Amino acid sequence: MKIVLLCAIGVGGATVLGAILGFIFKNITHRFSDVVLAFSAGVMLASAVIALIIPSIDMGGKYAVLITAGGIFSGALCLNLIDKLVPHVHKFVEVGSTPDALRRQRVMLFVVAIALHNLPEGIAAGVGFGSGDISSALIIAGGIAMQNIPEGMVIIAPMLSVGVKETKTLLIAFSTGLIEVVGTVIGYFAVTLASFILPFALAFAGGTMLYVISDEIIPDTHADGAENGATYALLAGFCLILLFDWLL
Repeated sequence: MKIVLLCAIGVGGATVLGAILGFIFKNITHRFSDVVLAFSAGVMLASAVIALIIPSIDMGGKYAVLITAGGIFSGALCLNLIDKLVPHVHKFVEVGSTPDALRRQRVMLFVVAIALHNLPEGIAAGVGFGSGDISSALIIAGGIAMQNIPEGMVIIAPMLSVGVKETKTLLIAFSTGLIEVVGTVIGYFAVTLASFILPFALAFAGGTMLYVISDEIIPDTHADGAENGATYALLAGFCLILLFDWLL
């Protein structure tokens, strides 16, 4: 349990670290941010397949493919529902011409959406630990943490630009990381208390990660002229996890 709590804090703390870096490097280029996020997407993609989806099939028994497919689509539909309940703004950098009140509202919706997405990501990390495979769980947690750093960075500048005070901005960033800690604990206990749902839970967690990659990260990183760099960064992140999996 201790290692679960430490990793939960690490995963959530990665968002806070990203936020601190966001304060330090306020003028980071969009192209650089796209490349870093794409690298994180590659890490998450490999983690989802290697550490969640494949183990789900291995543990699923006679109906493994159906259980895994059902879990993947359930995870994706869960995040799709969150998207519909909390419409968020991909292009927050284009809201400068809107009235201040509307601009502030759109930026805060963007931040809330990231916070809500952190819950299933945390659950994915917790499910990994609940499976008992610590090496795979560490790969999942590491992949999510790497993605959280640039995610934490990109929420700082928009909030500062609409007049949110620096202290409040940091507290909001901290709260988004805390949500991930809570999700990790929920995922861990849900699986350990009901081990029979493990194959579905692993696939569900994998589905949430695949949804975030396809619906959120890839479109964002391919929309501002950095698609070539983003593509190779994604491949590099994917291969990095392949290397880790081979070494472990």
